[in-house]
Amino acid sequence: MAEPAVFLIHGLGGTQYDLGSMHKRLKNAGFVTYSLTLPGHGTRPEDLVQVRAQDWLEAVRLKYREIVGQHEVLHLMGMCMGSLLAVETAKRERHATGQLVALAPPIYIDGWATPWYRGLRPLLYRVPGVPARMKVAKEDPYGIKNEQLRAIVKAKFERGENFHYGWVPLACLREVDRLRAMVMKDLAKIECPTLVVHAREDELTSLRSANYLVESIGGKKRAGRARMVVLEDSYHMVCVDNDREIVARSVLEFFGASAAGSLGMGVADAGMTGTEMGALLAGAQSDLGAGDFAALYARGIPDMAWFQPCANRTSGVHRGAKGLARLQAWAGAGVRFQAFGAPSFNAGMAVVPATLTEGGLASQGVLVVVMRKHKLIEVRWFPDQGEAEDAHFGGEPVAEGPSPAEKAFEAAAAASKTLRTAPDNDTLLALYSLYKQGSIGDVAGARPGVLDVLGRAKFDAWASRKGLPREQAMAEYVKLVGSLQAREAQAGAGATDGAPA
Repeated sequence: MAEPAVFLIHGLGGTQYDLGSMHKRLKNAGFVTYSLTLPGHGTRPEDLVQVRAQDWLEAVRLKYREIVGQHEVLHLMGMCMGSLLAVETAKRERHATGQLVALAPPIYIDGWATPWYRGLRPLLYRVPGVPARMKVAKEDPYGIKNEQLRAIVKAKFERGENFHYGWVPLACLREVDRLRAMVMKDLAKIECPTLVVHAREDELTSLRSANYLVESIGGKKRAGRARMVVLEDSYHMVCVDNDREIVARSVLEFFGASAAGSLGMGVADAGMTGTEMGALLAGAQSDLGAGDFAALYARGIPDMAWFQPCANRTSGVHRGAKGLARLQAWAGAGVRFQAFGAPSFNAGMAVVPATLTEGGLASQGVLVVVMRKHKLIEVRWFPDQGEAEDAHFGGEPVAEGPSPAEKAFEAAAAASKTLRTAPDNDTLLALYSLYKQGSIGDVAGARPGVLDVLGRAKFDAWASRKGLPREQAMAEYVKLVGSLQAREAQAGAGATDGAPA
């Protein structure tokens, strides 16, 4: 794809949705974003006990190799432990198609809030049973200097809301320490430009970590390859704390994007002539006039978003394939956009009057179309009288973010990477095909040739699921992973029962 992409990697105890604010800023600036939920995450803290640093690295490696060939430019970016994984992946894969961003990298765990006995961890790792049983809990200040936000996060932890692990087993920190040791070696092998963003008052890891990375990657002979941004009003969670805007702008500028354009209402440089923008808008209007949202989304980036306002069943942010499925169901009822007025263009944004019709409804308003490099980034609808649409469509708004089924699906995908015994080939193909059908939908593209035996088998397995609804594919995937976990647990219990006294 011509669109640049960013692969974002979350931190310890989180999920792929942790960096949501950065995803939005990057998407609004014209980037395609990717993420994953690391093994042992998104379920229960206890599931981290058996996970190894190599499992995290392998999951990131597989995702990296899946997407790196799809884009001319792919940037790597990670937060906290995710930054260590991003750095190590850039090193091992000799990443050269984009740049590297490390946010609050914990090369050293020596911040002002770390306990005095932190140096005793290696001794505790050696005590039988302790690494698996000992819990390391999240505590004040939760990585956040902003007092209001900190109070909200603290309340969520106290209520037990499962947005982030409230603790991790000591065994997990042992794996983080192993990962830190890996990262500290051979940093001079990293060839891509690198940006390190670190708070001066980070309570988990001091500026010593950022200095180490910049000096080791940049070096005297590679001056300029790595640089640092130091934040003066944040703790560890730099993407949400007081300096979050500085973080976003620094990252966007480093990636060569317009920070102003990332705010969501157009981009500073569309990379298109006025004639080209007019042609793209005309095509979008034709699609909307026919109620053909599939054609509209085909003109956009993979994560193109449709913003439907108000408070009814059509409202919400409809992004990517999932959003398209919702809008196709909506448009099937006869939704059309007609009576387009004269458009106004400003940088990468077009504003055009229109009328939404469906049944007896004729709702006038304005469409805002954001485009960049011959692709649609997002389309927003602003009705003059939203109450009329609420009364006509009824129902409740669609919440942005993952559904319970999608959360279970991603948790199962992460859990599949922690299986100690590789399934047989038929089961592996079943896992692959259900995951692809659940995450993307029907297979597309040409069938691999006869010499590509593995690629052909995977394509055929996925093609055999054609027409299977995404929700059903996700449910079957979750069920299959659960059965494999149960079988593995039963085998482990049987081995224990049969062991000699």
